[in-house]
Amino acid sequence: MPEHEDQEKRKRIARQFIEAIPHAQALGLVMDDIGPDGAAISLPWHADLVGDPRSGVIHGGVISALMDTCSGAAVMAHPTCPRSTATIDLRIDYMRAATPGQAIRAKAHCYHVTRSVAFVRAWAADDDESRPVATATGAFTIER
Repeated sequence: MPEHEDQEKRKRIARQFIEAIPHAQALGLVMDDIGPDGAAISLPWHADLVGDPRSGVIHGGVISALMDTCSGAAVMAHPTCPRSTATIDLRIDYMRAATPGQAIRAKAHCYHVTRSVAFVRAWAADDDESRPVATATGAFTIER
């Protein structure tokens, strides 16, 4: 298969991956970019996602779901073309509260793949991309 067709196939599989997850749809996650280098997914700010009504800050669990989904998409887009993936472990470090009213964008990169496990690094930020809201590292199963 030519490289261009292979890349388009990976993109299609990864997009289907996010579209097949009802929780991702309920959160309003949007696939911004996907390719062999990783994935980028946006989470638009919405009042239903707020964890602290006084401040308007997005709930940490929503950030976790965003980073998990983005990491899984990065695995699915990897050139090894896994057929499926599942989270084994995901460590998230929350660096600061997201700015109320701003979308959050996560980026993930699958940096190492073994026979059955993929390793991912991710980060999430609001409009101030110089200061991450959270960073993550994870391990994911892969089925070829």
